[in-house]
Amino acid sequence: MTDTYLALVALAAFVGGLWAWRRWHPASFWYGVAFPARAVLVYLSWHHVAVGCKLGRHRRRWRLTLDAVPVLGPAARSTAGVMQQKRRVRRVDVERAPRLGVLRPTALGWRVRVRLHDGQVPADYERAAEGIAHAWRVHTVRVVDVAPGRVTLWATMRDPLTAVDTVPATGELLTVRPGKLENGRDWVIDLRTVPHWLNAGATQSGKSNWANAVIAGLAPQPVALVGFDLKGGVEFTPYAPRLSALATTRKECVDLLTDLVGELEARMATCRAHGARNVWNLPEALQPVPIVLLIDEVAELFLMADKSEKDEVARTGTALLRVAQLGRAFAVYLIVCGQRIGSDLGPGVTALRSQLSGRVCHRVNDPETANMTLGDMDPAALDAARAIAAETPGVCVVAGQDGSWHRARSVYVSEHTAEQAARDHAHLTPAWEALIGSAPAIDTAA
Repeated sequence: MTDTYLALVALAAFVGGLWAWRRWHPASFWYGVAFPARAVLVYLSWHHVAVGCKLGRHRRRWRLTLDAVPVLGPAARSTAGVMQQKRRVRRVDVERAPRLGVLRPTALGWRVRVRLHDGQVPADYERAAEGIAHAWRVHTVRVVDVAPGRVTLWATMRDPLTAVDTVPATGELLTVRPGKLENGRDWVIDLRTVPHWLNAGATQSGKSNWANAVIAGLAPQPVALVGFDLKGGVEFTPYAPRLSALATTRKECVDLLTDLVGELEARMATCRAHGARNVWNLPEALQPVPIVLLIDEVAELFLMADKSEKDEVARTGTALLRVAQLGRAFAVYLIVCGQRIGSDLGPGVTALRSQLSGRVCHRVNDPETANMTLGDMDPAALDAARAIAAETPGVCVVAGQDGSWHRARSVYVSEHTAEQAARDHAHLTPAWEALIGSAPAIDTAA
């Protein structure tokens, strides 16, 4: 009785210790206990999972078998029904699972490399990802890396985008952290790496909140912000203290774009005179202030009420396309937002889309907008964007920073917070008249 009591006490203490470990130090518990247990289950069940997801392949193998054969000869007549075991080598069909590599733990799950069978392609594993996730009892499984004859599967135990905490500023020029990626890492946007971004999303999808996060991140930096707000200025007017210029009509947009094209040509001439391929190769004293152009409701720039607006729309599209084509080398960057982005708006939108290598797609109201945003990059990203629920504002699919796509969620930045950031850093705002044509130097001390 005493031994049983002590065993129960020890068991209770052990279970309580595991609970406390998981409660107070979840990271070390995951790496020390939970992941090794999961790894054992994955390896033991992989053959059944792969075969069930139709990833196995039939192979013929020679096998030694024991077959029961009747006894032949005179003895068989006197001994009816006598059988004898004989060894035979036979060819049999065996279904083999793909070879599973070493499971490597991550903060939210694990990564594992799988060796493809002959004739298999990564698309086979993308189609089977949902089935593998259910079999492994994880939140999601994705193909994140492809090499000749191999794919890497990334399993995530839980959705890290359920709640996103405040993300600190990067402290680097033209770099902001608007939120978190589904792999648990910070979502970093570096405009010097990916200069132009397209942000699509329906009302209440998180599109405006993402723009608020970008504005709040850029406000304390020595850059010029220019706003195009075709909703009458209701979106960007509260940020006017930090905007060098704000256009609220198409005519004003055309005038600002004309100024920007002229500034690009001036910066181009400066680089040519000093033998520099871009403004960042110029002497520090000659480096111009970076300009970030924020466009809200881009469809309004291309819509025509009648033929009288055709010339104005054409001028707008041409100037915007020139800014997009030349901007990266001369420190002019585009962030284009819109609820509706479709090829029916005209060839200007399609041409502009091809220059916007950074893509952010929130929940959208029509498949055409999602297709225009992500369809030319990755069909799997397009499927993920269409699956975004209305109950998860801020969740989006982002592509462009590292060549792959991720689910992400922007941190909540209220309008008041973004407006306060604009007021607090209003002293960094260069005047538009002084900015265009004068190319003031970057204040590196700031």
